[in-house]
Amino acid sequence: MALPSTLPQWQALAALAAAPAARTIRDKFAADPARAQRFTRSACGIRLDFSKTSIDADTLAALLALARAQDVAGFREKMFAGAPVNGTERRAALHVALRGEGGFRAAGEDASAEVAATLARMRDFVRRTHEARHITDVVNIGIGGSDLGPAMVVRALATPADPLRAHFVGNVDGAAILPLLEELDPARTLVLIASKTFTTQETMANAAVARAWIADRLGESAVGEKFCALSTNARAVAAFGIPESRTFGFRDWVGGRFSLWSAIGLSIALALGWEKFAALLQGARAMDEHFRAAPDAENLPLLMALVELWHATFLDYPARAVLAYDQRLSRFAAHLQQLEMESLGKRVTVDGNLVGYPTGTVVFGEPGTNAQHSFMQLVHQGPRVIPVDFLLAAVPGHSLADNHRILAAHAIAQSEALLAGKTEAAALAEMLAAGMDEAEARRLAPHRAFPGERPSLFLLYRTLDARTLGALVALYEHKVASLGALWGINPFDQWGVELGKALAGPVLAELAPGAAIGSHDASTVALIASFRNLRGEA
Repeated sequence: MALPSTLPQWQALAALAAAPAARTIRDKFAADPARAQRFTRSACGIRLDFSKTSIDADTLAALLALARAQDVAGFREKMFAGAPVNGTERRAALHVALRGEGGFRAAGEDASAEVAATLARMRDFVRRTHEARHITDVVNIGIGGSDLGPAMVVRALATPADPLRAHFVGNVDGAAILPLLEELDPARTLVLIASKTFTTQETMANAAVARAWIADRLGESAVGEKFCALSTNARAVAAFGIPESRTFGFRDWVGGRFSLWSAIGLSIALALGWEKFAALLQGARAMDEHFRAAPDAENLPLLMALVELWHATFLDYPARAVLAYDQRLSRFAAHLQQLEMESLGKRVTVDGNLVGYPTGTVVFGEPGTNAQHSFMQLVHQGPRVIPVDFLLAAVPGHSLADNHRILAAHAIAQSEALLAGKTEAAALAEMLAAGMDEAEARRLAPHRAFPGERPSLFLLYRTLDARTLGALVALYEHKVASLGALWGINPFDQWGVELGKALAGPVLAELAPGAAIGSHDASTVALIASFRNLRGEA
């Protein structure tokens, strides 16, 4: 497979990016009164406005031509067909099968039948748990995709009327689990251990703490009825004391960061109720159908991928902020950090060749309006351009209409301010009109000027319900898959997380009192020795 950068379509985009107009946005609005309409698309209840980017008709045509040359459509069909698009691990990436639609196969097996059976078992378990009425809290112990996705969804959709309270423990730091267990009644708590292999070090360390808590308070015999395993390692699960009837698995074609739709989502269904979980799946399935069927020029995931490609690769913008103007989406950016940075932080192509061009970007974010009082200073006035994704619901999930109008006004105004900016002359005129001394006004004018021309996307939808959230998450999942095809990289493996975990084993042994310190760089040796000294365990 040739590097994408050798394609004539890639070279055409590079030429467009080198032109002076490549980074300007305001002039494009001035030249085209209908620009907002021309660069807005809608699907699955989501309105995507990418008019506040520097993409024009020629750029969009060139980006779409590259998508055709890279056969994004072919890659998409292989993914939906269960082909091993995760080439390094020789696996399918068939998370789309988890949404409950029939007809999916992987490695010759009926993936849809397996999904249906698992969903049926989950639904039955949720029903029985809710009907029994003796559980008030569910604790999900997992890390990465076994924590971030479910925690984000529950935070986004939870209401006081939901069946159970959900708590998520990812960090192995004891400060994460101990205060939580002190607040809970073990007799009314259900613990889920979410680990496909049932060997993840951090997860199993926390699982051991929770097991001891249950066994000490309720007796060893209670372990089997107070825990569930979200895992495929039947032997390890049985050794822990969890029966097969309380074990829910998923296949290796489900990547962790794409797994909230699988058995990993049991915490979502228990906390929010099966109806909300089903609606979440329905929203994702609607986006799957749009992604698969919509023409390229109308395809929301592909268009978002093309905008990201333009910004990250051709304009060399190294980061992107995600601003959800919704407190319920306070963990949405954290979920996207794993989804995007673990998927797209790759330096070689699917054939193992060095890419030689930027791929994944740094993703960060906070809910608006909090972000406006923290890092948006850098986004507005920093020397490096950082594109922004804005997300906003027209109808809030609360009754404070005035608050929501203020919130919405800030979201829309921030996108306008990033585009419009403020010249030094305009800043000077404002201060003079307010009666400021001219010398002082001239001194301050450079500090109060904004360059503008900062690109943003705006995702607007009616309300944040389960179906809309499912569509939003799937939108970003398919954006990631499209970018993998465009860049010629594998978005479904994550070898970059392995090295640090592998090295942690020897270091852990060497942190023990009196243990010999092995061969490391001088800094690592000193850190191990200093850690032991500070604990009085040299």
